[in-house]
Amino acid sequence: MSSKAGKRLVPTLRFPEFRDSPGWEQNLLNGMATPVKERGGLDESHRILTLSGEVGIVSQGDYFGKKIAGENTDRYIGIKRNDFVYNDRTTKSFTYGAIKRLFRYEAGLVSPIYKCFRFQGTQNPIFWEWYFESRSHERQLKKLVNEGARAGRYNISIDNFLSMPAWSPRQPEQDRVAACLSSVDDLIGTQVRKIEALKAHKKGLMQQIFPAEGETVPHLRFPEFREARGWQEKNLRSVCAKIMDGTHFSPKSKTGPRMYLTSKNIQNGVIDLSNLSFISEEDHQQIYTKCPVTKNDVLLTKDGAKTGNCALNTINLEFSLLSSVAVLRGIKALLDQRFLYQAILSDSFQKNIREAMSGQAITRITLEKIGAFKIAIPCIEEQYIVANCLSSLDEIIAAYTQKLEALKVFKKGLMQGLFPSLNETDA
Repeated sequence: MSSKAGKRLVPTLRFPEFRDSPGWEQNLLNGMATPVKERGGLDESHRILTLSGEVGIVSQGDYFGKKIAGENTDRYIGIKRNDFVYNDRTTKSFTYGAIKRLFRYEAGLVSPIYKCFRFQGTQNPIFWEWYFESRSHERQLKKLVNEGARAGRYNISIDNFLSMPAWSPRQPEQDRVAACLSSVDDLIGTQVRKIEALKAHKKGLMQQIFPAEGETVPHLRFPEFREARGWQEKNLRSVCAKIMDGTHFSPKSKTGPRMYLTSKNIQNGVIDLSNLSFISEEDHQQIYTKCPVTKNDVLLTKDGAKTGNCALNTINLEFSLLSSVAVLRGIKALLDQRFLYQAILSDSFQKNIREAMSGQAITRITLEKIGAFKIAIPCIEEQYIVANCLSSLDEIIAAYTQKLEALKVFKKGLMQGLFPSLNETDA
């Protein structure tokens, strides 16, 4: 636990060279940082920047794909590298929005809807970036929001924001904490790039391993099948034993022993159980009787924003589905389930889905349309080889993704240790 003595805190994890140093001291932010209020003109190109909670401060043109600021940027604020930006417009459901540091560019302009500040002297801005990401400021920020709410306001001015107290060590320890967390972040970034490269490799391979539109022979074929006949185009209904969907009525129960999956649980290749619902045994039996999902069935979202996502069912237990998810089960002699899953992810099949939804106000495909979709298939033996090749890549991507998640968990735990925890009496 963090200890407190004489308005100082000591983090749970501390680098050896600082273990005998004084604890972290509490100071007001306005003693270490100043508001940035200068009007534009810092950047000759007038790069307009915007704040994204996910990716930080980015070029508006890159983020939105176009410039939306208009020509009059006289009131825009000019910021420099290592300045911080936050959005002071909030609501009653304020969720302690992003506070981000500019590091991609030397300078730029931001809308006056944002509030900006700059650390002074020996303060390490990268340390403070991690401080805000660790949410160490959250309790104090919540107090400001509550005070604003009592006054009928839901915005936080820059002066009020900088009136918050914050705990920090001296500069050498700030530098050490910043370097440590940045190195972990670099590892995470490297892992993300590896996953993106693998996914791009698989996408390119699929474009070669499945026939192009209007063709019956893929550009890349395994040696033992180069003399085999071309792939045959079939309607899905002619090669599937089952094409069905879940219940069209919401279950009465909201709790119970049985899993209840909807489109939100189906990702490309993954059944996401992190936001799972449950229903009663009685409701489950009514749904499952009409839609008996089994292991290795292909689950395809057919309703909503995630239409076209699919996953191979790896759950060896009974569960119920909503009608937003279709179940596809191939005829064993004609269609391998793993091949079917990969074929649905192919460019040509996804194009079929997009065209089936074009012009519709609500994104939705029916079972009838799914059954009419064309699928090019080789003999069952070649299906096995194609599925094995692509599935091996999926396994590598999954392993890299697991490592990425482990790194994120490690980073979160490290941050909790490197920054002192605040009790209510500390705030």
